[in-house]
Amino acid sequence: MLSIDSLKRFFSARNPESKQAGKLEKKQAAEMTAAEEAWDILKTILLAVAITLVFRMVAWQPFNIPSGSMRPNLLVGDFLVVSKFEYGYSKASLVYPLTRLPLEGRIFGSDPERGDVVVFKNTRDGNKDYIKRVVGLPGDEIRVVQGTVYINNEPIPRELVSTDTIACSGIRSQAATFRETLPNGVSYLIQECYGNNFKWDNYGPRTVPAGHFFMMGDNRDNSQDSRTPTVDFVPADQIVGKAQRLVFSVDGSESRIWQIWNWPSAIRYSRVFNPVE
Repeated sequence: MLSIDSLKRFFSARNPESKQAGKLEKKQAAEMTAAEEAWDILKTILLAVAITLVFRMVAWQPFNIPSGSMRPNLLVGDFLVVSKFEYGYSKASLVYPLTRLPLEGRIFGSDPERGDVVVFKNTRDGNKDYIKRVVGLPGDEIRVVQGTVYINNEPIPRELVSTDTIACSGIRSQAATFRETLPNGVSYLIQECYGNNFKWDNYGPRTVPAGHFFMMGDNRDNSQDSRTPTVDFVPADQIVGKAQRLVFSVDGSESRIWQIWNWPSAIRYSRVFNPVE
């Protein structure tokens, strides 16, 4: 029994014009398919970029540590994720150039707690990202006397943990490591490279204004933080998010980017996936 497809092939074979028309239709269809495939690839790329940007603005943002201001807890070469939804959203949560929009305030906002390690935009330094620890809350009176921090006239307890020879601003020094414990029980290590009478080891007293926070680096003698005019008190709407967890860490002094053979030995495996303390 002849099928309809068999009849079509029979008459097409006997009609050259019909055969050529069929080839032309197939060629046009092939060309359209290639164009459609290219458009699909482009749409996929654009969608992936859009999802990445939205994810970065509303969920987590990657961040790397460029300096030693948070030693001994965060090291140069650490890569971590910053949670955006911990404190809500402001223009600081957006991506450049949207971070320069004349917007104020936060939505779904909540305040950082004492001891949180946060990333914020420093408008006094070209809107650069800074990472520091929250020490003072709105209304707190902050004073530093010979390295000891006072909150509302109460000293933050600290105990000596060790004294080690390390590089402080490129100079080998005997650095003391202390453990500080804030009034809410949060405990962490700090480092004093040059003793208790360095440039910013005496400060204040000053009261943290409403809607602002007092930030300090854990490497007290090598940190541009709220003790300095370059940072001062940090407005709440300049906070990007809370530093939560390391995802990678590499010692740049052990390997250059092109020295692939040194990569395995340069990775700080013991730090990968550690929580930020």
